Amino acid sequence: MAAQRRAAAGGPERGGRRHSSARKSRGQREPRWRWLQAAFLLSSAAAGGLLSWSLLSAEDGVTEVLAHHRESLPDKFFEVPCSEDYNSHRRFEGCTPRKCGRGVTDAVITKEEAERIRSDVRQRIQQRIAQAFGISSASMYLTKPTFFSRINNTEAKTTHDEYWHPHVDKVTYGSFDYTSLLYLSNYAEDFGGGRFVFMDAGSNKTIEPRAGRVSFFTSGSENLHHVEKVHWGTRYAITISFTCNPDHGIGDPVLT
Repeated sequence: MAAQRRAAAGGPERGGRRHSSARKSRGQREPRWRWLQAAFLLSSAAAGGLLSWSLLSAEDGVTEVLAHHRESLPDKFFEVPCSEDYNSHRRFEGCTPRKCGRGVTDAVITKEEAERIRSDVRQRIQQRIAQAFGISSASMYLTKPTFFSRINNTEAKTTHDEYWHPHVDKVTYGSFDYTSLLYLSNYAEDFGGGRFVFMDAGSNKTIEPRAGRVSFFTSGSENLHHVEKVHWGTRYAITISFTCNPDHGIGDPVLT
């Protein structure tokens, strides 16, 4: 009887130790499990973000930003091989592109001047293009169409409103030799989308508009480009184009 009582008395005691040990074990495993769960959620979120970024990058096709809207650039120039587009047009020595490329600068027009559109904007842009390509500014003539553009997310009414299609200025207009754009509003602040995209083989490159920024480039197929669709807000810019052929030149715009 005594032996049975000791065994009975000892049974619950050992069982209690086992339950206590199990609770401690669960208690030790629980923080580790929570940590692993949190790590899994964080890694999943990171992977999801990376996937979203990859999909967005793949969607717009842009692999390199040549000019961010938040940075102020004194001058940036990228030389590219000239296309053969110029060979089918009359060549003008000292003006027709022999050096081709694209440039961007925030040092020609200030933000305040972009808002006022001073009368000497055309001359200053012309001089900067001539300097970049090593030609005489006197040999360049303003040509049409030189225009002010206002782009928002309104549905296009005609094919001429479909600005997002890839195109070559020299092929589209013929008279163009050098193209420039003066941006009057800020990407990601005044509008979304609407970046200017150079469509290079296997590596599209973009310029993000910034009020007062000027981008310029030779107008041939070496600079195939398009503008992304504007998703919200309004994108303002002025296209100023130049020709080497005086027969296609126009006078400066006059306010009436």
